[in-house]
Amino acid sequence: MSVFGDAETVSLSVGEVFDLAVRVLTGAGLSLDHAQAVARALTAGERDECASHGLYRLPGCVMTIKSGKMSVDAEPVIEDVSPALVRADAGYAYSLLAFERAAPLLVEKAKKVGVAALVINNCFHFSALWPEIEHLTQQGVAALAMTPSHSWVAPAGGKRGLLGTNPLAFGWPRPGPNPYVFDFATSAIARGDMSLHDIAGKPIPEGWGVDSEGQPTTSARAALDGAMLTFGGHKGSALSTMIELMAGPLIGDLTSRESMAFDDGAKAAPMHGELILAFNPDLMGGANPQANADRAEALFAAFADQGARLPSQRRFEARECSLKHGVRVPKVLFDQIEALGY
Repeated sequence: MSVFGDAETVSLSVGEVFDLAVRVLTGAGLSLDHAQAVARALTAGERDECASHGLYRLPGCVMTIKSGKMSVDAEPVIEDVSPALVRADAGYAYSLLAFERAAPLLVEKAKKVGVAALVINNCFHFSALWPEIEHLTQQGVAALAMTPSHSWVAPAGGKRGLLGTNPLAFGWPRPGPNPYVFDFATSAIARGDMSLHDIAGKPIPEGWGVDSEGQPTTSARAALDGAMLTFGGHKGSALSTMIELMAGPLIGDLTSRESMAFDDGAKAAPMHGELILAFNPDLMGGANPQANADRAEALFAAFADQGARLPSQRRFEARECSLKHGVRVPKVLFDQIEALGY
């Protein structure tokens, strides 16, 4: 939360974060099952010091609930399509309950077949992907997840939004409580983090975005009003396009541009699909799964040998601290949430 500088903070336990989120979400009209699923994701973000995916998202969730675009109580429809495919129709509600309801069947199929896919259609999405990935690694499978968003991001060489922030997340199960997990936007920075820079009045580095005229800018507000850029130039652009295709047309759902058109100025969360793949290392790795697990651990150990940090290590350290001591929420954000009146 360093983006808020030395702002006054409010201390909350992790349980109080969850209770606050549920109270606000149900007060805004979301059903209890959906509210609890969303609150779990928000709490995970706050607990792990991922400010842009924690309580900061709560006012935006209320805006989406009140937009008239989404269902506040749709029951996900889970379809057992084939030995390796599960489909979950979220019914124009948030994606998180659909994931929770469909994940057990996804894991069952992956363990039996070796690799399986979960397709979530017609879902509103705002959350990080790593909570879903961690949930799957806890069941002993490796996992890959991706989703488009709104067309906020210009392709390499372009000047106008066409692609989404299009996150990609991967997890590998490990001995002990913490898996190997990464989760990153294919834009140079997540849009939530760009917004936090805008709130704090902090400049952004060149290469994060362009203004409405397509010119490079160090103003977060100008980039939010113009277009964000992908990381790594043409490489990030190509990866983002892959996600558009795999989590859009491949699964019968919207691209980021179509999601923006669906929104039609409501400023709700993006509405599209999500693709999650699960892999059984024991089945795919052949006759000696322990040797393969040892190979993976040797690779991770080699990171530590040269002082390199694995992705998510900071989150896991923050999590341990938060569970013991609670979290500190900027008072300006806490007051904004309380002012919602729920």
